[in-house]
Amino acid sequence: MMHDQLQPAENSHAWLERNKATVLDFIERSVNQGNIDAASVHFGESYTQHNPNIADGVQGFREYLQQLRQAFPLVQGEVKRIFADGDFVIVHMHARREPEEAGLAIVDFFRLAEGKLVEHWEVRQPIVESNLHANAMI
Repeated sequence: MMHDQLQPAENSHAWLERNKATVLDFIERSVNQGNIDAASVHFGESYTQHNPNIADGVQGFREYLQQLRQAFPLVQGEVKRIFADGDFVIVHMHARREPEEAGLAIVDFFRLAEGKLVEHWEVRQPIVESNLHANAMI
């Protein structure tokens, strides 16, 4: 892995914290505020999307976000946990399309290069209560 001035060492604390701050700001601006123009400063030159419902690149994410916010104008994502390791930031999020719904438990994996978002994976499941235990999903 190559390192530049923004990445002094593979797991330096400052670098990992900057990567986490980038992802948190991206989620706040895009998902919670619906402002893809402001959030787009965080995209790298290319953006590879692994969610089968979103096209690659900034335009693919823009179209997805516009469609999502048109159908669910009150959509919100609340980050519950965030981890960084090397070029990756992992977010455990509680997403609600409508305030009264139970929502989704989402785990997002972002890969960053030179402090910019360049790749994204996502795993999601509906939040339901368990008959086997009282542990929350989020």
